[in-house]
Amino acid sequence: MSVTATDVAVLDDPPTPAAAGRARFRFLRGGKTRAGLLILAFFVILAVAGPWLAPYDPDAMSDQLLQPPSADHWFGTTQTGQDVLSQILVGTRGVLLVGFLAGILATVLSVLIGVSAGFLGGAADEILSMLSNIFLVIPGLPLIIIIASFVEDTGDLLIAAVIALTSWAWGARVLRAQTLSLRRRDYVEAARATGESTWRIILFEVMPNLTAVIASGFVGTVIFAVLSEITLAFIGVADISHWNWGTVLFWAQSNQALAQGAWWWFVPAGLCIALLGTALSLINFGIDEFVNPRLRTATGSSRKVRMRVGFTPVARATAPEATAPGFTPVARAAAPESPGTPSKEHSA
Repeated sequence: MSVTATDVAVLDDPPTPAAAGRARFRFLRGGKTRAGLLILAFFVILAVAGPWLAPYDPDAMSDQLLQPPSADHWFGTTQTGQDVLSQILVGTRGVLLVGFLAGILATVLSVLIGVSAGFLGGAADEILSMLSNIFLVIPGLPLIIIIASFVEDTGDLLIAAVIALTSWAWGARVLRAQTLSLRRRDYVEAARATGESTWRIILFEVMPNLTAVIASGFVGTVIFAVLSEITLAFIGVADISHWNWGTVLFWAQSNQALAQGAWWWFVPAGLCIALLGTALSLINFGIDEFVNPRLRTATGSSRKVRMRVGFTPVARATAPEATAPGFTPVARAAAPESPGTPSKEHSA
């Protein structure tokens, strides 16, 4: 028996560790993720170099009161002659500092508690799950308002710490559920059978499969922290002597910029908030599409199907053979004998 090339099944080589590592970060290749990262990188550059790029001192007053955008003041001036562009540039650092610091702290807590509860099980799972449920119902903004009434200087670090302590519980519940589904996989059982320690299995077998979920939780926490910090500054709870986008909106609202028609006072800060939120949301959407295959959109690799008139490929393959008029194949096989022809019984 000869074996042709089409009869041989070609088996793909198993993925190398480097290929597996690249697959875990495949969500970075998506168009939404790239667009979000580009916008976020722009704001990160502003946060780092903003104080040096600012053309004026954001607290310095001048005699150019409430001036619209011009060559000297690109974003105009406030009611006291302060440069709006300088306030935006200097305030970018505070917004991103609180957002990323709160995101890092909350993500570390959610990973430690969620993964430990899901993998260890038993009493540890019960205790850590109860702790997560307690922190899940603690409101973040009212707690910060209460703390601000007792603390004189509510700096960025304090706000970031409170936001992180009140926003890690949801991520911990998601990671616990994912870990419960991974703890009985074959590769985890194989590592257990070879005598690997519990923490080594968690670090090298479970955690790599949670990379996208952890990244999504981190981005979501950063979005919540940024909006919370801006909200606290806008309502005057945070320290208004520290510049951020919420502080700019606070002074614009306090001096009735909208009623005076000074749109340049609050529009730039609002656009920055919208752009940063859009960037983080695009990154989160890209991660969600990677985690959930049902959310992935069709790309240009999909082929177009050209319909043919008359027969589809299936109908063409099973089209009936041509027959003589008056007889179908079944009728031709069962046609009656003519009256003049003797039957087999009579001939016998």
